[in-house]
Amino acid sequence: MDSHDLRIGDAEREQTMAVLREHFAQGRLTHEELDERLDQTLASKTARDLAKVTADLPGPQPAPGYREPAPHYDAPRYDMDGWREAMSAHHRQMQSMHQAHHDMRHSMHQARREMRRQWREQRGNHPWRHHHRGPHPFLGVLFVFMVLGLIFGGFGIFKALLVVWLGAMLFSLIHRRFHYRR
Repeated sequence: MDSHDLRIGDAEREQTMAVLREHFAQGRLTHEELDERLDQTLASKTARDLAKVTADLPGPQPAPGYREPAPHYDAPRYDMDGWREAMSAHHRQMQSMHQAHHDMRHSMHQARREMRRQWREQRGNHPWRHHHRGPHPFLGVLFVFMVLGLIFGGFGIFKALLVVWLGAMLFSLIHRRFHYRR
């Protein structure tokens, strides 16, 4: 199969339409000719069809996406300079993205540090301590077990849990007294 008969995509059609609009802007085509050629471009299915649309217009190549067939005996040629340039641009872009990521992380770290400093100033240099008012939640749970022990287990379990509950209350009061002074 000839390479001119390969199907084209929307990108090639868009490129050809941009070239036609440029020729219209330069006065090479009338408005009617532009409309007719745009319709032909949209209906094109192969590179050969696109080449026909721009065949009588000046330009470096017959049409975007249309390439002259290479002789079958030639090995494919690669544009190493273009590849190196593209890889260099990609490398620069990746470096700038890495630097931006690094800068963002650094600014987030600084913002967190500043927030912690402000919090410590507001809380009296102890941001991890909570200033509770009232008993610890464990005491409420222990009280519920104590009542259930009285109902279901009898007076012996109630007495044991009462002693544990009173000890926990006393410990909680002493702990709060010495650790949460302002």
